[in-house]
Amino acid sequence: DNSKVVINLMTGHEDADKVTVAFLVATAALTKGKQVAMFLTKEAVRLGLPGYADPIESPGAPPLERLFGQYAEGGGELLVCPICFSARALDEAALVENARLAGATPLWDWIGDGATVFSY
Repeated sequence: DNSKVVINLMTGHEDADKVTVAFLVATAALTKGKQVAMFLTKEAVRLGLPGYADPIESPGAPPLERLFGQYAEGGGELLVCPICFSARALDEAALVENARLAGATPLWDWIGDGATVFSY
């Protein structure tokens, strides 16, 4: 099935270029009519919290704040690794609207019959 895209993102502020490329690929997939889920692991789980993405900027690229908004408006989902999230003692109630805690099993449930996968 070619209609779903999963982007596994493992980094946050520490690598603005990877985060930016992940969101560029994700928003491009949405504009092509794909269903997109970003699986956030390690430090990337912080992207599920309000305002975390705002200061991330990669020279020459659109600001992540704008890409993050376009991703949410386009229907992109943020699947936040619950183990990584809990290990950082973060607050589930603070997750942005398009984010939810979802580990490996919910990820596979979302993938269903298949997806194109990118990892950053």
